[in-house]
Amino acid sequence: MNKIITVVLLLLAAGCSSKPQEAYAPPMDPTRKVSEQDCSRPVDTGGGNLMCREVTEAERRAKIAEEERQARARREAEERTARERLERERAEQLAQEEAARKQRAAEEERLAAERRRLEAEAARKAQEARERQERQEAEARARQRAEQEAREAAARECRRLEQERSDGRALLANFVATYGKVEEFKEIAGQITAFLNKARKVKPCPPA
Repeated sequence: MNKIITVVLLLLAAGCSSKPQEAYAPPMDPTRKVSEQDCSRPVDTGGGNLMCREVTEAERRAKIAEEERQARARREAEERTARERLERERAEQLAQEEAARKQRAAEEERLAAERRRLEAEAARKAQEARERQERQEAEARARQRAEQEAREAAARECRRLEQERSDGRALLANFVATYGKVEEFKEIAGQITAFLNKARKVKPCPPA
């Protein structure tokens, strides 16, 4: 192997020299690829048969331009890949932020709905309590009116009866005074007088 490399290097030296030199070298293996090298640049022995040749200035500039173009293309591709990656990451971040915003909005709406439900329930219970209180007060007022009307009716009835009794006693007293001396009415007049003179147990009428 070392012998082959030595021979190849000799060939390279002979080809790049301005003076032709004779050297024996075994024929190249046709199955190996040829690695064409620029004699003015470091030799790359990375693979294939080495073939050294003179490169013109135009070829050198073209090759440099091609290498710069490829490097520029690689940079642009890397930058494009980086931009696309950043755009993807930004899009993913925006999507996550939007999802989080929607989730927060949904949670806020749920809490607001729950708050509205509780407020409506509290308002309904307060309204029911007010209506119950109003009914109780109305019923109490109705009972008070009914009791007052019953007391007034009882007082009126008591006064009416008392007036009737007074009127009746007055009639009896007037009868005795008018007809008590008449022989026919003396007996009944005496009974009436005895009745009128009897002590009365008068129950006072209740206040209205």
